[in-house]
Amino acid sequence: MLAAALLDDILASALALPGAEYDVKWGGARVASIGGKMFLICGGGALSYKVPDDDFLALSGLPGMRPAPYLARARWVQATSLEALGPDDIRRGVARSRELVLARLPKAQRLAWS
Repeated sequence: MLAAALLDDILASALALPGAEYDVKWGGARVASIGGKMFLICGGGALSYKVPDDDFLALSGLPGMRPAPYLARARWVQATSLEALGPDDIRRGVARSRELVLARLPKAQRLAWS
């Protein structure tokens, strides 16, 4: 399980990204979204975020990482410990997740938050 302070810190850095919005879903999971689409989920001592298709298998097989429950088919991974990836690696992954989600939004929204 990831420490609550680390989850708070990573969520705060995600919410500092342009266009990021905060929400609480599913009875307590804290979510960062852009354009109404999630790019980070924090809850239950873990965090989940979208990764590039080409990186999904490699990342989900690392120690402390796994395919995200219910979102693996959309190429999301879940970090449950810092065994393989450090906090800075996870922050970069979350920023990349935002970029991946942003790329799928309508052009007007993409231009507003690029």
